[in-house]
This record gives sequence, structure tokens and C-alpha cells, in this order.
Amino acid sequence: MTPSLPTAPSSPEPSRFGPAPAPGAAYRTAGDYALGASALDDSTPLARTVEQELMVRAGLHLRGPLPRPPQTRVMVVANQKGGVGKTTTTVNMAAALAQGGLRVLVVDLDPQGNASTALSIDHHRGTLSTYDAIVDGTDLAEIVQPSPEIEHLFVVPATIDLAGAEIELVSMVARESRLRKALHAHPQILADTEDRFDYVLIDCPPSLGLLTLNALVAGDEMLIPIQAEYYALEGLGQLLETVEMVKAHLNPGLDVSTIVLTMYDARTRLSAGVAEEVRGHFGDQVLRTAIPRSVRISEAPSYGQTVMTYDPSSPGALSYLEAAREMAFRVEPEAAAAASTIANQGEAR
Repeated sequence: MTPSLPTAPSSPEPSRFGPAPAPGAAYRTAGDYALGASALDDSTPLARTVEQELMVRAGLHLRGPLPRPPQTRVMVVANQKGGVGKTTTTVNMAAALAQGGLRVLVVDLDPQGNASTALSIDHHRGTLSTYDAIVDGTDLAEIVQPSPEIEHLFVVPATIDLAGAEIELVSMVARESRLRKALHAHPQILADTEDRFDYVLIDCPPSLGLLTLNALVAGDEMLIPIQAEYYALEGLGQLLETVEMVKAHLNPGLDVSTIVLTMYDARTRLSAGVAEEVRGHFGDQVLRTAIPRSVRISEAPSYGQTVMTYDPSSPGALSYLEAAREMAFRVEPEAAAAASTIANQGEAR
């Protein structure tokens, strides 16, 4: 007697590899990912990571272009503690925003000029730089250089001359607002034109001197990178006290809108503990995306690149892409409050 063959189940049964596709449904292939097909919602982090890597390798933007803000967002990247990833965060967030189709200006305010180096911008002595804008009043439009690697990304470089600016600014009138004056005089910043800059990211030196003070007065928002280690938390209180003093006396519109955890190591309890403490204190100001420790991120500047072009499919590049996307889609508190007020008025009617 010939044994009967088992019949196929009427409905797909789940397995340890995830749910089986519905009868007649096509399997999703790498070609589908490369073409940007994203109709299905993959449920596992691994599947989403693979999708992102395939799309980046194909040279595609993650889930389409980023939205333009209503006006130029001037963001100060500051933390007086050195080695927390200020410059790395500045250049990679700027590159990620530019790759999302936005026009971005990086203002290098650190005399070391590391942001200029990472973006392949000439900043030898004698080059027009932020020093000329702040001390001599040179128009920023004459100083801005386009990035040779990334479209829509522009840089105001820093030279070693900036190291003496702290002393020279002491005797100047309105010394703390000279960068603000230079930014507001630029025709593509805070303008209502199609070619305006969408983001201005100011990379500050690791101190709370006059250069950083100029940045805090010039900016509307702060982006604070925090290393996922205990020492990084110690100096944060001093930075926030300085921010409150600036808000009280010089720039009442300054807002700490974004905090990003850097050098995060998910394998250690220390990183998890620091992340929990930061999120518990600052809440929604902290981006959900943390930047992992990555050799590729550290290697990229030695080749005059950001990690976004040096190794675009690395975990560090993908993390910065997601962090930039998260920041770009965030609604500013004032806008959210205004929208809520309008909605409540509509309901009352």
C-alpha cells in the first residue's frame, strides 16, 4: 500500500525563522531592497539592518529625502569636555543631512580645524576662515567653501589664527555676538529663498571661552554629544549652567533641543547605565539612536572623509544616518505647542 503524502497546511505556520509567507506571496529578494521596495514591514531589527545596508550599498537614501525645516536651524554642537565626539558628530550629522537632500553649512569654530580636515577643506594659515569673520568682519559669503565629497554641504573653515581670537575679542565691542552678526548677514541664512541653508551646524572648541560663547549667542538650538561614560556626565551640569546664563542675559531663544549618545557599547553595563541616566533626566531631548564605538568612524578623518563616504554601510554610518533622520523629523517644542493650541481652538468651536 502506497503511503499518502502529507497535505499542505491551509494557513502558514510560524517557525523559529519567523512567519512563513502567505500562500502565493512572493519572497522578498535583495533586488527588491535595492530598488527601494518597502511595502512590507520587517519585524526584526536584523531584517531592518540588512535592508538599510542594502539600500546604502545601492546608493539610495534611507526612506526618501529629508523634510526641509520652515526656516534655517542654527545648531550649536558643544560640550566643554574633550573627546566626546563633538567634531565627529558635527561632520557626520552634516553629511547625513546633506545626503538627505538638505543644504547644510558647517561652521568650524575650533582652532584645531578638525572639522575642516574631515570634510577635505583647505585650512592652511592664510586661508579665509572663521577668524576673519569674527575678528575682521569679513563676509561669510567670501569664506564659505563647498565640500568636494558631498553635494549640498558647505564649510566655513577654521585656521590656527583662531587660537588668538579669544585674546583679541576681549577688547572688542559686542564681543560675544560677532558670530551671530556674521551669520545673520549671510544672504542664505534665515532667508526665505529656495537656495537658503536648511541647517547651520557650529562645531565648538572643548572649552567655555569666548568662541563657544559666540556660538551659544549665535545659535537657536543646541546639539550636545555625550559619551556613554561616567566622566562625560560630570561636566554636563557646568555646560547647562552656562546655557542658562546665556539664555538669561544674551540669547533667550537658545534651546537644548537634541542630545545624542556617542561611543555607545551595548555590551557593557556602564554604557547602558549612562544611557538610562541621561534619558531619565532629559527625556525626549535624547535621540533614540545611539552612535556605537566604531573603528571606521575613527579612521575616516585620516582620509579626509566622513564615515558617510568612507564606509557608508558600516554601523557608524548607518547610525548617523538614522540619527540625522530622527533629528530632521522632530517637531520643535514651540511648533508643537502652536499646533496643539490651534487644534484645541478648532475643537472648542
